[in-house]
Amino acid sequence: MNKVFLYARKSDDEHDTPILSVEEQIMELHSFANREQIEIVDTFIEFKPAVEPGRPIFNTMLSQIEDTDISGILAWHPGILARNNIDGGRIIYLIDTCKLTTLKFPTFWFESTPQGKFMLNRAFEESRFYINELSKEMNNEFQERIQEEGWKRPDF
Repeated sequence: MNKVFLYARKSDDEHDTPILSVEEQIMELHSFANREQIEIVDTFIEFKPAVEPGRPIFNTMLSQIEDTDISGILAWHPGILARNNIDGGRIIYLIDTCKLTTLKFPTFWFESTPQGKFMLNRAFEESRFYINELSKEMNNEFQERIQEEGWKRPDF
């Protein structure tokens, strides 16, 4: 039986993104783990965006992977793990050094091959792209609303 850490994350900044709530992720991941005969050793829950590196709970989980015999992560989607090159690169490096040997997602298939790592990295980048486009779109809508309502920036 594979032993993994469960990682669930949802940021307050992601109201309009199609990410399950943390509670829904945990329920779905436990169901997936039962079907796939995966043993969840510990659960890590975070409420910070994955666009910027430096999430403390994520970093703690990866440090435990580096320092213990638990070598797997179960998450809803790769975008839950990383939406920046530093965190994504760290995960790929842990796979390359065989510290991370199991990476499971109910929504994404991963195998530790050159093609699998390429596709994983691409999933991280697609998640980043999606958030960047959403941010750009929201900013454009905000600017249009300002113009429509005639708001003016105060002079200081």
